[in-house]
Amino acid sequence: MDWLRDHPQVRTIRVAAADLNGIARGKRVPARFAHKLISDGTRFPFSVMNLDIWGEDIEDSPLVFESGDVDGVLLPTDRGFMPMPWLEAPTALLPIWMFHTDGRPYDGDPRHALAAVVARYKAAGLTPVVATELEFYLIDDSGRTLRVPPSPRSGKRRTGGEILSLRALDAFDRFFSALYDACEEMDIPADTAISEAGPGQFEINLMHQGDALKAADDTWLFKMLVKGLARNHGFAASFMAKPYDQWSGNGMHTHFSVLDAEGRNIFDNGGPDGSDRLRHAVGGCLAALTGSTLIFAPHENSFDRLVPDAHAPTGIGWAYENRTAALRIPASGPVARRIEHRVAGGDVNPYLMIAAILGAALIGIEDRIEPPAPIVGNAYAQGLQQLPTTWDEALDAFAGCPMAKRIFPAELIENFVMTKRQELRYMAELSPEEQTEIYLDTV
Repeated sequence: MDWLRDHPQVRTIRVAAADLNGIARGKRVPARFAHKLISDGTRFPFSVMNLDIWGEDIEDSPLVFESGDVDGVLLPTDRGFMPMPWLEAPTALLPIWMFHTDGRPYDGDPRHALAAVVARYKAAGLTPVVATELEFYLIDDSGRTLRVPPSPRSGKRRTGGEILSLRALDAFDRFFSALYDACEEMDIPADTAISEAGPGQFEINLMHQGDALKAADDTWLFKMLVKGLARNHGFAASFMAKPYDQWSGNGMHTHFSVLDAEGRNIFDNGGPDGSDRLRHAVGGCLAALTGSTLIFAPHENSFDRLVPDAHAPTGIGWAYENRTAALRIPASGPVARRIEHRVAGGDVNPYLMIAAILGAALIGIEDRIEPPAPIVGNAYAQGLQQLPTTWDEALDAFAGCPMAKRIFPAELIENFVMTKRQELRYMAELSPEEQTEIYLDTV
């Protein structure tokens, strides 16, 4: 409430939770009723956390008619109120998550799934430190064909990718200046921005932090912010995995390390190879990759990105300082020894993605899973076991994955599988252009 008192110009509030696709679901509430949101929360059906990509109920879901479509209670997270700089009217956003009426966390809420994984680390005296790197395209979608927007400075359009080009960044300087200002207002730790391989493609890194839930919140909020702010500047921003057939897709890489109770990095052994527990965490992540591909590639379009020689991993392997591998150990000082997980696309739900990565790493540490030897050279040419190559293959692998059942609640697995089976069925009826239209803004 202090934030609202300091911002008397705010007249309306949005309360929002992330559904299984990472889409914000919620309500608009007049600011004069904010005290009720803080004390009592709000309510909407459990089924709302389990809608498909079009926002429709899942057919035959027990959350709908079988249960009477009952309500859950949604309470504020510890994030509190924050501005929504992409809206014209001064507006506050209040992130929320879902509980049963008796106070139990709702197992179908992806934020609770991540909280449960973090709690397992805490019980072991450990704290994961997490950072995400988000790639996205700025797109002119006003015509029949997607293309890069004209530069607000020059009016010209880039015709190709310009990796680490200051000129490409400067062409959209007004947008990026507004984006960094908005990140500061929303307490999103946006760090370095670079131009990427595709025309109008950029990447922004979020700083590492020892609160995995906040890292996921920041990533979810950042996606919402970028998409909303881009529209204010006359174009779209999309985290869709592969908006252009001929250009690189959008990834979302996750860096993580783990601290012990004394604040020491358990992956650090003083040398470049890292500790046994780093190796075991790698082993856990590799063992879970097949079964968790659906988390990292949750949509039909996701698999257009996961193809050989396209700057996205396809094989199950790891390496030191090698961006062709699914898991990379970046070069760093020993105290900063960490794992970079490179499989996820930009279209993921960040809560599920981080839960899958950290959960698999913890299983690897607990079970002392030994990975194969690190690869050297081009991972695409190593003859590695491959990730699932189709949506339905990934769906079947997730539904039957023993490691997924150790990471996620049974209800969340069941709901996610039902959601994806329905989307798979209906996406098959759409043309590629229609699929792009739905994915461009939603994911």
